[in-house]
Amino acid sequence: MKKPQSGFSLIELLVVLVIMGMLAGLVGPRLFGKVDSSKVRTADTQVKMLKTALQTYRLDVGTYPTSEQGLASLISKPQDVKYWNGPYLEDEIPLDPWKTPFVYQSGVDNLQGFALYSYGADNKAGGSGLDADVGYLP
Repeated sequence: MKKPQSGFSLIELLVVLVIMGMLAGLVGPRLFGKVDSSKVRTADTQVKMLKTALQTYRLDVGTYPTSEQGLASLISKPQDVKYWNGPYLEDEIPLDPWKTPFVYQSGVDNLQGFALYSYGADNKAGGSGLDADVGYLP
């Protein structure tokens, strides 16, 4: 006597796949929206970390790095700088979460005396929402 085969029919498998597809369609966009907003928070945290390194540089040297020296002066000693006591970062200068360099300008007339920011997701000045610039702007 033959044993009855146990398992799922093709219809049952298709129903399960359709239900899983519907769930992915509902939940997926919400999860990806969180990824984008976490990139903004990461950029803000990186700017704050770089700001701290710049302030330590200023305490040692007496001024912030020039725009020409840029953030590279946090890693290696610029020429004509006397009291450099770095490096001021453990690793390389980080890229923003969108894999582009941060913008640094010295001598900006704001509370920090410098501008340090990321252009955001669109990599263009200005913008709103996830495309907004993140950091200390002039």
